[in-house]
Amino acid sequence: MNPAIARLPFPYRPEAEVVAAALDVLRGRLDWPAVVAAARPWVLGARAHPAPFWAMESLLREYPISSAEGLALMRLAEALLRVPDAETAIALTADQLGRADFDGATEGSPHKMLAQLSASAITLSKKFLPGSDEASGLLARLGARTVVAATVRAIQLLGRQFVYARTIADAMAESGAQRKAAAGLRFSFDMLGEGARTEAAARDYLAAYERAIAAIGAGHGATPGKGPAGRDEISVKLSALYPRYEEAQRARVFAELLPRLRALVDHAARADINIAIDAEESDRLELSLDLLDALAEGVAREHPQWGGLGLAVQAYQTRGLEVVDAVAAMARRHGIKFVVRLVKGAYWDGEIKRAQEAGLPGYPVFTHKHHTDINYLACAARLIEHHTVIYPQFATHNAGTIAAIVQMARQQGAAFELQRLHGMGEGIHHEVLKDRAIACRVYAPVGEHRDLLAYLVRRLLENGANSSFVHQLADANVSPEELLASPLQPAPAPGLALPPALYGPVRANSTGVDLACAAMRQPLLDALGRVEVMPPPLAVPAEVDAAMARLQQGFESWSRRPLAERAALLRRAGDLLDARQPEYCALLVKEAHKTLGDCVAEVREAVDFCRYYADQAEARLAEQQLPGPTGESNVLRLHGRGVFVCISPWNFPLAIFAGQVVAALVAGNAVAAKPAEQTPAVAARFVALLHEVGLPEDALVLLHGPGETTGAALVAHPAAAGVCFTGSTAVARHINRTLAAKDGAIVPLIAETGGLNAMIVDSTALPEQVIDAVVQSAFRSAGQRCSALRLLCVHEGIADDLIAMLQGALAELSVGDPAELATDVGPVIDDEAHAGIAGHVERLRREAKLLGESPVQNRLPRLVAPVAFEIARIAELKTEIFGPVLHVVRWSGDVQEVMRQINALGYGLTLGLQTRIDSRAQRLADAARVGNVYVNRNMIGAVVGVQPFGGEGLSGTGPKAGGPHYLYRFCAEQTLTINTTAAGGNAELLAATA
Repeated sequence: MNPAIARLPFPYRPEAEVVAAALDVLRGRLDWPAVVAAARPWVLGARAHPAPFWAMESLLREYPISSAEGLALMRLAEALLRVPDAETAIALTADQLGRADFDGATEGSPHKMLAQLSASAITLSKKFLPGSDEASGLLARLGARTVVAATVRAIQLLGRQFVYARTIADAMAESGAQRKAAAGLRFSFDMLGEGARTEAAARDYLAAYERAIAAIGAGHGATPGKGPAGRDEISVKLSALYPRYEEAQRARVFAELLPRLRALVDHAARADINIAIDAEESDRLELSLDLLDALAEGVAREHPQWGGLGLAVQAYQTRGLEVVDAVAAMARRHGIKFVVRLVKGAYWDGEIKRAQEAGLPGYPVFTHKHHTDINYLACAARLIEHHTVIYPQFATHNAGTIAAIVQMARQQGAAFELQRLHGMGEGIHHEVLKDRAIACRVYAPVGEHRDLLAYLVRRLLENGANSSFVHQLADANVSPEELLASPLQPAPAPGLALPPALYGPVRANSTGVDLACAAMRQPLLDALGRVEVMPPPLAVPAEVDAAMARLQQGFESWSRRPLAERAALLRRAGDLLDARQPEYCALLVKEAHKTLGDCVAEVREAVDFCRYYADQAEARLAEQQLPGPTGESNVLRLHGRGVFVCISPWNFPLAIFAGQVVAALVAGNAVAAKPAEQTPAVAARFVALLHEVGLPEDALVLLHGPGETTGAALVAHPAAAGVCFTGSTAVARHINRTLAAKDGAIVPLIAETGGLNAMIVDSTALPEQVIDAVVQSAFRSAGQRCSALRLLCVHEGIADDLIAMLQGALAELSVGDPAELATDVGPVIDDEAHAGIAGHVERLRREAKLLGESPVQNRLPRLVAPVAFEIARIAELKTEIFGPVLHVVRWSGDVQEVMRQINALGYGLTLGLQTRIDSRAQRLADAARVGNVYVNRNMIGAVVGVQPFGGEGLSGTGPKAGGPHYLYRFCAEQTLTINTTAAGGNAELLAATA
């Protein structure tokens, strides 16, 4: 399907509008008192036979994940099994169990004795654990190892509640035993886990799916004449089958993933089992439907009577109803029948965070759980309505929802089935299935506990199961009537603030773009066709003197403008820049060779600078009345210093340029702005925008020219009252020496320079998350960020596996034209940069071990293949290489020694930490002499006002850009003291004592 034509509506519609549409679907369809009457006996029956203590729902009842105890246990389950070394396992166990008080975790338990025993055992175990991950004595370590071994065993037992079986052979044996006890029981087997980051991992998943299809098909056989209801099923995760399953790589997805899917579907049809495509994140939704359409075309031709192809639909998606309708239309067009599993959705936290970070106009999912419940019923109604072309499967443990589904299905004579997750909802389903006319399928995750348990626990933590029906079912304090209350009205309270209002009433969030959404992407592509790069003329030496004289005069009037007026001008500039985002993005692509995603992020950062500094100026630069004796007034006032020289780099030619300039202006200075030689056009356009919104011409002058001449003349000029510089450490030193040698007033220097930025990875980290963070941090923007990752320090215990994954991830990167959506890495800025990076890489090829390198098939000039090398020691890295080159070193032993070696490099800009040991992350952050520390995420993309950015040591002077202390450096201070009783009389004192 043409990617520019959306199959579904806009993903960010107002939530109230979508809920109203869902309620319209349900109007007149449900008799809720009858629903309650049907469901109440199920609730009472399930409560009469509570799940055993070790069942997942019971554990969640005893230790809710909203509690410190539940969170500690779940986080141990998520990480401990993958830790290869004893010392780290001890540290992780001590860190997590040490945070919680298990003595008070058993109040109101239906399994009080077992709960108290387990709590006492955990409390006793904590006594054998060290207080932190610091070294401990031999005896203590022996005791701790015993505790860890017991904890590992307990987690493996817990894993049985999450994971159906470790292998598909074991799963078939287990399901066979269950079928004997429940005739007609069917299963949906799923090899769940993290998405593939490499082609090797994708091929492993493909082979596992092939083996599973063969085993399921040869297993218990389909029930003749029952169609999809009589067959077992396999679910496949598309991101596991292809490492670049994303809208930006659409062409590759159809060229490489689609053939794999066709082979699996054909195999499933011939084996007479169902195959369902798992639902993933919202930005993949259109792509998944287009793939389904392509698969349906083949099924209609090769297996028209099979009816076993399907997908999962997420009810928390605001487009859930439209997905159901689109699938039904697709079925009718191809003349086949689909299987559709309706689920709530498993990525809610991630969807919310992504929308907020990206500055999207709304959320693609409901912000109220209650609204998801409404939409689930509406989607169920629509699926039942389409029952002639869709066989509906309802994955729910909610008794009220089940009763509503049964009521609607029987009204229309529609066949359907229920599904429950292995380890959950067994009590309710046992009661429901006393009605022999209702069919049930068990969703059965299959895989090694080490991998699959971590994945399932993260999904559980992300979705806050404490508010779920299953959790409330186990709570005797919740009456059946309360549990079964009708959801058929909108939630009265507002949900989360929309992403544009992320920062509250103080300032608006900058506007983002979902590049997976054709409607939002198109304006950027249109702008690429019409925007031209028009650099300003070079400034001759005589122009520097004239400009500085003009700015000195302009300073006198600009600095006297009221602070509120200066701040208002910045806000107008930010709003206009936000509105012209496509134009500036196109300029950044053409002049700075930035990818589309990087361009959007940079324009947003510039907008944020305008709005944030306007707010900060009004909050922090206003006159401040100081305390003092009666009869005296003391006021602290701040004012501009004069003419500030702002020298910005080419790697962020809009954001850093704008941030420097507007900060100096709002503080009351006039500004001489010198952009980088390579990127003057975007700077000139921003200067024109500032003048357009009312900035006087003599308050800001742009001077384009080489740093050696124009920049040097500006810094050395007698009228320069301050210098703000972002660039190399060497140039910052030169500027500092120039300023120190000048006669007259001592001139302040604000310098932000580069860094030898490191990431420390211990053996508790999840490899897939690490690789995502490493690839983004080291190679995004072709490594041309001062915050970019240069040195990866990996624990010896996981180094081989992580390096293999890094090799595979490098092979998947697309290096080429930055104007193409599919491009991950574009060219470096100029020939000089290209030559410097190439020289460093050639030296590493001789002296270090090549780990991996991205392929480069495009013939554009100045492309550099992202590459990784292993070096022996941290100290081998001496200087910053500003490009997509990563240095990897292994470590073992004391992680604090690793931190000391990183500090010894002398740079101090950014640091990444990948660990599940919270206390370790805190101690490393305390020991790090760096400006920005990022834990369990990438280490680039600092957000204005959220992550103030700047370093120390060789990485800069401070204060941090985008932080609350930045504007002060652009100001001079004055204290005004007035004797208010000089002429006699003290009215204030008299009033106070009257």
